[in-house]
Amino acid sequence: MRFLSATQVARLLDLDRTARPYYRALADALRGLVMDGRIPVQVRLPAERHLAETLGVSRTTVTAAYDLLRGQGYVDSRQGSGSWTVLPDPAETAWSGFGGDGLIQLQNAAPAAPGQFQAAVEAAVRELPRHAMGSGYDPVGLPELRERIAARYTERGLATRPEQILVTTGNQSAQHLVISLLVGPGDTFLFESPTYPHAVEAARGRGARLAPVGVGSDGWQPDLVTSAMRQSAARLAYLIPDFQNPTGALMPDAERAEIVAAARRTGTTILVDETWAELALSEQARATPMAAFDTDNRVVTIGSASKLWWGGLRIGWIRTTAAHVRRLALHRSSADLSAPVLEQLIVAQLFDRLAETRAERRRTLRAARDTLAAAVREHLPGWTFVLPSGGGSLWVRLAAGEGATELAEAAATHGVRLAPGPWFGVEGTLEGYVRLPYTQAPPLLLDAVTRLAAARQGAGRREVAAVSPMV
Repeated sequence: MRFLSATQVARLLDLDRTARPYYRALADALRGLVMDGRIPVQVRLPAERHLAETLGVSRTTVTAAYDLLRGQGYVDSRQGSGSWTVLPDPAETAWSGFGGDGLIQLQNAAPAAPGQFQAAVEAAVRELPRHAMGSGYDPVGLPELRERIAARYTERGLATRPEQILVTTGNQSAQHLVISLLVGPGDTFLFESPTYPHAVEAARGRGARLAPVGVGSDGWQPDLVTSAMRQSAARLAYLIPDFQNPTGALMPDAERAEIVAAARRTGTTILVDETWAELALSEQARATPMAAFDTDNRVVTIGSASKLWWGGLRIGWIRTTAAHVRRLALHRSSADLSAPVLEQLIVAQLFDRLAETRAERRRTLRAARDTLAAAVREHLPGWTFVLPSGGGSLWVRLAAGEGATELAEAAATHGVRLAPGPWFGVEGTLEGYVRLPYTQAPPLLLDAVTRLAAARQGAGRREVAAVSPMV
């Protein structure tokens, strides 16, 4: 492995000796050298003691800087082999930095709890003693919650019985449960690019072959999706047709029917993520559940309480056949016995207040979306986006020559945690995009955009080759 001496590293560093805390300034400077390519990846760094002596600081300072870089994914270490530079895995760092660091959390697209939350919690607490006589373990979920979820699907045009619902500990649990049951080593997992990254990591963990298919803010090209299913012989396709995360696109009914018909021909199962489905910002911006076009039980649907109600409610669900629910319940037992009873009761109460919640979300998210869109147009010229009709974020294309990863690094120094495009893609693609959620209050969004404008100036411009990667 190549290495740099302490003298060589010190010569590259441009540090303000008065910066405090100094270990963070040192870590930021080293990270900047890696991101600029001045210190290549897989180069061994000098020992902490040697670098401390050369810089004239305590060894504790250098140790703290290396520890910070390890936590951020820019340094890896092994006992007896020293420390060397790496680049962070986007899927592992995508959701780091939730609060606690004083930064505006623009990497997080989950809203705060709605006004109906407290009343629902109080009602659920009153119901809880009635359930305390049992064990508290129900591998398929509380009957009252499954009934409400099934009733909501029926209201939306997809006839559903409670026996077709499995309650999980959040959306990610639902994803992992379905993917781990249906995908094995060598199977092809088809997904949109960009997409929600944790589903891709779940498939990667199963040893699946990954097959991305492009989607933009203007939506899908069904012929590309269907041909990708056929050519890759996809076993499972993961799609977010309702206000797709992160693009915000809404798939029309005709395209849903076409893709489901293609899956029938290719023998592909479709995993439909409806996490954002209830967050239309107008009554017109709605579509029929994708499973309504299914005639042979190959569409599995998952949903979540996190975006409609609150991320702290770790409750999700799977809608499929009753037989498949039984298989999934048996499969989950090795890792998860059941969802928390109190949280299930809270979500059941919130379903009874669904109309009020949707009205509140429509009002607040629409105002926040419009505020963010206007601020981006005013303060960040050259950035473009399609205004979504629902969901919780803008998918923004940066100006020519700008890079999302470099911008995210600069934004952190200006007090904003940002979600760069590569988090939502594979193999380093989508560097020209960022996701900007509008789930925060408008004043905070205005502050964040002002900070991003300053960070943009600091990040500077770099020439980027006009390359269209093959997908």
